[in-house]
Amino acid sequence: MRTTLTRVLFSALAVAALGVPVGGLTQPAKPAAAPAASTDINLMSFANGAWMVKKPPEYDESWSAFWLLDERSQTGWATPKGVVTPQELVVVLPEQSVIKTIEFDSASADGDGEGSRTAKDIVLEVSNTGPTSGFETIATVSLKAKKDQQRFTVSKLVPARWVKLTIKNNHGSADYIELFDFRAYGEQKTKTAAPNLSGAYDTNFEKFRLQQDGASVTGCYEHAYGLVTNGGVDGRVTRFTWVQKELHGPAILTFSPDGKEMMGLWWEEGQTDGNGNIWTGKKVSDTVGTCPHWKGAQTASSQLAKDIVQSGRARIYGITFDTDSDVIKPESKAALDTIVALAKEKGDWKFTIEGHTDSTATAAHNQTLSDKRAAAVKAYLTTAGVAASRMGTQGLGATKPVADNATAIGRAQNRRVELVKN
Repeated sequence: MRTTLTRVLFSALAVAALGVPVGGLTQPAKPAAAPAASTDINLMSFANGAWMVKKPPEYDESWSAFWLLDERSQTGWATPKGVVTPQELVVVLPEQSVIKTIEFDSASADGDGEGSRTAKDIVLEVSNTGPTSGFETIATVSLKAKKDQQRFTVSKLVPARWVKLTIKNNHGSADYIELFDFRAYGEQKTKTAAPNLSGAYDTNFEKFRLQQDGASVTGCYEHAYGLVTNGGVDGRVTRFTWVQKELHGPAILTFSPDGKEMMGLWWEEGQTDGNGNIWTGKKVSDTVGTCPHWKGAQTASSQLAKDIVQSGRARIYGITFDTDSDVIKPESKAALDTIVALAKEKGDWKFTIEGHTDSTATAAHNQTLSDKRAAAVKAYLTTAGVAASRMGTQGLGATKPVADNATAIGRAQNRRVELVKN
């Protein structure tokens, strides 16, 4: 995408100098003695649906507060030069949730000792009422300068939808405040229906048109004749492959609670260990419309065929399962029917259906689960009229990751079905 897209939005930036202390905090939270429980997730990850409703001032887009939610300690937020007064950010979680532990990264901050730009005194509040009221404090912490994985337990467990982080000062720099990641581990308590994301969006890569059918998404964007292929949606988070001539790669976008805005990251294929590039936009119509090179979701099977011809395989994110189960969710029908249509169009093709998981569970468990999920997909296709003799299955567990399993962003990319032409 880099050679074709003229606007690569993330670049390494060397910024100089940062902030003056504003005052201390009392009753700091205690450092957590152990990692969060394995059943807990990072509620503040944009890949888990967190959406920032109030952003603090930013140095520029490469130092946006968005980078606090990407789970990478190398990217972060910085204030404009000379802004070292207390700053607030507010995030709405996708579901009512309970935060148990919090964690901050700051090792990449500039400056040493009393001149460090590292954010220092921080207050964490939560609300179940709204983004501007009903907040109560669940943690006050004081961060060490230039250190990652500073973890603390909260003072009380409170069900909430909104999270407010107040960054009061830094370690002494008069120019900037910097913070590189903020994670809040806990569990979601509710499960609500997400809005349908279909429509047209104005984005930094021109008009973006998205068609959602159940858990399947397809579409296009007008820059460089871009296509959205083999996509899937889970709540307000969508994963897909973008395609531009010879270039392609993965993308993950999160949508606002009302479905009117989008923000996320894209990578070129094979480069998902990097920071990614920002993709952002606002909805301008509920009507999807068309691009000159895309006439709607009916082209999904032909595009799937092109993807397979190009690389011999295709990732399909629109096939989803119940948690830790091989039961295919009903909303997966559109993606499965696209494979059925492809199989009928290419009657001489034979396939292997691969199941892939993230690395959350044990290797043995993931192997069994991926075997069963691949078999479940084959069973659906067989029932739909595709000869079983044309399809093999293979479960690969977490042995073939396409991204870093250490982050929610990476795990979301690794949970997938792949269709491989034999």
